[in-house]
Amino acid sequence: MNLARTAGLVLRTRPLTDTSLIVQWLTRDFGRVATVAKGARRPKSPFRGQLDLFYLADLSFARSSRSDLHTLREVRLLQSHPGLRLELIYVQQASYCAALIEQSAQPDAPMPAVFDNFRNLLRHLPQQPAQPQTIFGFEMKWLQELGLKPKLDQTHLTPGTKQILERLLETDWPEIFRLRLSPAQLREIRLYLHGFIIYHLERIPRGRSAALGGD
Repeated sequence: MNLARTAGLVLRTRPLTDTSLIVQWLTRDFGRVATVAKGARRPKSPFRGQLDLFYLADLSFARSSRSDLHTLREVRLLQSHPGLRLELIYVQQASYCAALIEQSAQPDAPMPAVFDNFRNLLRHLPQQPAQPQTIFGFEMKWLQELGLKPKLDQTHLTPGTKQILERLLETDWPEIFRLRLSPAQLREIRLYLHGFIIYHLERIPRGRSAALGGD
């Protein structure tokens, strides 16, 4: 049996059968990994209370030689991020970022910088009122990780907007949360990144408008 161990963040769960779940993870050592949690929906399952959105855990899984769907063996919960449940907008922002990762990250391709960035975002997100630049910052950092960093000097964006986008790439989350954007800059960045992501990734995950504070 090819058993792998790593730390992972739950990106999404969905039922597989009446008793089992499919869990999508972003892991520290293997990137995006999909696992079957057999019996996880049973009342006395050892997985009960260990698998939910954005939970951080140590896990082990048996690799499948036939598909990208592996078998979850053990889970040890490290952090449940309860602060994210205090406000709907926190969940909406974290969910959009998770969907962006799941949509465009290749399975079993290590992306330690993405794991660390998403883990830090989940930790810092509930510590201040939700802001649109959180989403813009994650999108910019994600595009850079994919090798799709926008060439801002070749755009028609205003100079102030270009400077903000560069700072979103260069700074950590506490600094990003302290940025102050004008309404015009918010609109400009929102439209620019929306079009850029669709052009390069073909589609954009649902929930972006809600994550940005829209309807």
